Amino acid sequence: MVGVQSEKQRQQDFSASSPVPFIIAGIIFTLFFVLTLLLIVFWVLA
Repeated sequence: MVGVQSEKQRQQDFSASSPVPFIIAGIIFTLFFVLTLLLIVFWVLA
């Protein structure tokens, strides 16, 4: 999710009126990551 970009692009990204889209995306990606790890663990132990 974190990429190399110009300073101008970074400022444009973070000048959005609300941080809510970033928070929601963070929660979704975190849940996806944790669920993927759980599935891998259950698959290996099965």
